[in-house]
Amino acid sequence: MLLKVDVDGPNWTDSEAAEAFDIRANTVRDIRQRFVEEGLEAALDRKRRAEPPTQRKLDGAGEARMIALACGEPPEGRARWTLRLLAGQMVELAIVDGISHETVRRTLKKTS
Repeated sequence: MLLKVDVDGPNWTDSEAAEAFDIRANTVRDIRQRFVEEGLEAALDRKRRAEPPTQRKLDGAGEARMIALACGEPPEGRARWTLRLLAGQMVELAIVDGISHETVRRTLKKTS
């Protein structure tokens, strides 16, 4: 792609390169700009995010408290903890402001 948009080469426009390589014109522009500003290696590698798209709900201490809660006795009238019960209990105990049962599931799965 870089060779095709080279001024001394075929000199394709961003739109032409995007259509030929089945990518967006903005992607062509961004790669070209990274090549000029940072060099070939930066243009060839994917750009790394500075931060994840969403902040983590639980830090290590929060995860430890959730695991301890899950290993403990379930609420009265229940035979075991459910993901939704754990999420609700985490909020009730003010460990987190809010958390989904899916986040609880992923956290428990990594610690199985």
